[in-house]
Amino acid sequence: MKRLGILLSGRGSNFEAIAENIGRGRLNAEIAAVISNRADAGGIAIARERGLPALVLPSKGVPREEYDRRVVAELQNRGVELVCLAGFMRLLTVEFCRAFPLRALNIHPSLLPAFPGLDAQKQALEHGAKISGCTVHFADEHLDAGPIILQAAVPVLDGDIEQTLAARILVEEHRIYSEAIGIILSGRWRIEGRRVIAE
Repeated sequence: MKRLGILLSGRGSNFEAIAENIGRGRLNAEIAAVISNRADAGGIAIARERGLPALVLPSKGVPREEYDRRVVAELQNRGVELVCLAGFMRLLTVEFCRAFPLRALNIHPSLLPAFPGLDAQKQALEHGAKISGCTVHFADEHLDAGPIILQAAVPVLDGDIEQTLAARILVEEHRIYSEAIGIILSGRWRIEGRRVIAE
């Protein structure tokens, strides 16, 4: 059974969806570590309630390279094979990516390459987009830029505000993140150029 490491900074709803899918047997993996850079992250409380190994490594005031070295050491010590960023609000360093080459995933609430970075739903509304959605991609040292594994489209409705659009996108995030993890853990995929092709 493959060992996952979850990195989060907030409420942890994508982490909770992954844990639920593992519990229901839909995803053949185990969560070996849940790490947050914020002590007040809701996801840490959820992990502890579930009896999962949860750790807070505060990032405030710590240089990026040093912080990532600490996180990598924790993940490696716990035998993590795939890292899943679940609302982890930090850019990864090159050193982190070298430690987990094509073994770190991220989920973003837009159809990348559209609307990277913060407030993607707000960006979509302000731009007048008719369709938005979410993307699971390989994480690298660039912002929301790694090869795309899965995407799901969500219509932008005329009456949408940021919160209503975000809520509909989140439903799809919870669905496709576990699906993407399953694809990568299966080993039945390849990359051609920037294209991730499931076999």
